Amino acid sequence: MNILLVDDHAVVRQGYASLLRAVLPAVEVREAASGEEALSRVQEAVPHLVIMDFGLPGISGLETTRRLRQRLPQLRVLFFSMHDELPLVRQALDAGASGYLTKSSAPEVLIEAVRRILDGHAYIEQVLATELAYTPSDQRLQGMTPRELEIFLMLARGTPTRMIADRLNISSKTVSNHLTLLKSKLQVSSHAELVHLGIDMGVVRVAG
Repeated sequence: MNILLVDDHAVVRQGYASLLRAVLPAVEVREAASGEEALSRVQEAVPHLVIMDFGLPGISGLETTRRLRQRLPQLRVLFFSMHDELPLVRQALDAGASGYLTKSSAPEVLIEAVRRILDGHAYIEQVLATELAYTPSDQRLQGMTPRELEIFLMLARGTPTRMIADRLNISSKTVSNHLTLLKSKLQVSSHAELVHLGIDMGVVRVAG
């Protein structure tokens, strides 16, 4: 049995890989630092579970999951991310993920999620599962591609264009093009309106 752990932060990835190897010694844990590398790793050997970060350079975790699930519909994917915004959780589940867990979770919760998903069950962090059950989805997000949603999230949080470009390994011009398309799709005329819309949708949370 093997697990593929996909995360672009080497220290974080290696730390969780060491945890999984220590607690699940019978399981082989392989690593990938990007969506592209994950696709290549899966071609080499199909894992029993992919633990996927949401924000990756190049191909996002969401798009990587979609591509993997198109190729291997039975593949199990657990999103393990810093993001806890419900629209992103819904996108991950819509892409075919078997579970969603935030990185604020205790290590034993990650192990429990891994075990349950390997046993064929779904696992969504309890707080997120409760919020999903009682919060209706926002229809304005339905027409967004995974990349658009990812850029929308960063723009709405005030991330500079250059930083977004560097993070996603794309050009600043491409980010600007996405911003123009997002304004058109969401019917807003300025970056400030985009931020307010993100707050209204629940994609961006304001500290109390």
